[in-house]
Amino acid sequence: MSEHLPGPRVEAGEPERAENTALRLVWSTPLYLRSTVALFLSGLGFSAAAPQIASFLVGELHASLTVAGLYYLTNLTAPVAGYLVGARSDRTGARLGLFRVCAVVGFAGWTAIALAPRLWVPFVVSAVVLGFAGAATSQLFAAIHDQAALRPRPANDGVVAIVRMALTAGWVVGPVAGSFLAAVAGSRVMLFATAVATLAQLVPLGALRDPGVPHPAAAEHEPRPVRPGVRVMLPLLGFTGLYICVYAGESVKYAFLPIYMNDRLGFSPALSGAVIGIQPLVELVLMPVAVVVARRTGEVRLMVLAAGFGVGANLCFALTGTAAGLFAGQVLMGGVWGVFATLGIIVAQRLLPQAVATASAIFLSSTALSSALGGLAGGLGAAWIGLPLVFLVPAGFALAAVLGLAALARAR
Repeated sequence: MSEHLPGPRVEAGEPERAENTALRLVWSTPLYLRSTVALFLSGLGFSAAAPQIASFLVGELHASLTVAGLYYLTNLTAPVAGYLVGARSDRTGARLGLFRVCAVVGFAGWTAIALAPRLWVPFVVSAVVLGFAGAATSQLFAAIHDQAALRPRPANDGVVAIVRMALTAGWVVGPVAGSFLAAVAGSRVMLFATAVATLAQLVPLGALRDPGVPHPAAAEHEPRPVRPGVRVMLPLLGFTGLYICVYAGESVKYAFLPIYMNDRLGFSPALSGAVIGIQPLVELVLMPVAVVVARRTGEVRLMVLAAGFGVGANLCFALTGTAAGLFAGQVLMGGVWGVFATLGIIVAQRLLPQAVATASAIFLSSTALSSALGGLAGGLGAAWIGLPLVFLVPAGFALAAVLGLAALARAR
């Protein structure tokens, strides 16, 4: 059986034309263009707060470092919230309506954290509210899938890549903007800016309706899909589990690579920043390339190679001890996410085509589980084998993903 998942196919010589068409489709289709802007704002807001939340808890609410670290465990509720929103979306077809609800909930949650008078408030709000806010992104990707399904074209995967690049671009700009704003105006102002960016996602979408539903009343007469059972979802869950193994390395890297560069290797701040910053640039360059290559090789087979890059990247971190070695590791890591960030959501939706919103929500919310896994494994590994050998732990996770994805490619 071919390793390609069901989806648009192209003939020889067509990929370049398809990519050009993808850019034109994004520009000429209101949902695609507005989703691109909305996802940039989403990435900008969330990534501005992510590196600053621990400092806020310690500096403003007087939490200990241990308690501040426990805050990230509140993300474990995100997959549950994502599944509930995705299942509701698949039953009703109201992708954009649920997106708007989630964006408003996100604004309320981040505002409550910015104004929090007690330490318990951010923990409760993050566990109960922000998981639903994160589901907004999955609803946009489900709506994009619905729009693409109306007119299947070879360029549709390229559209997803372009829209996904906007989310990544937000994550490139956000940490810098968040750090600057926190330094100038304080952590509470920065967190409220995150709330505003989350709400601002509504502006590009305006009053746009769900694709394929000309009037809300029309959906009431259509049969509602049955919620998929666990057996049907097993391929999606298996693929998501392998993605978690790959993504777990990000928590280890961002926790320990700066410490290793600054404290052990004595790198200057400029050199450390350059090492960290090269990955998203490589990722952005490779995202559209990944779509073209995947048409030739198969999506999952290309992910096997990308997970192999993850093994190599972490071995560079663990064994080289030089600036050149760390740059090489980060370039390889850019290759990992240039493939997974682009193709992951596409593969997830094709593994559960009868419930694309559920598939999108489960896949996108799995990053919370991988962050917890990586944080726990990295902390134990650092205590056991120290720096830099702790990076052998995510190398092992990535190797497990290589083997699992290879098996999935053969099965598909």
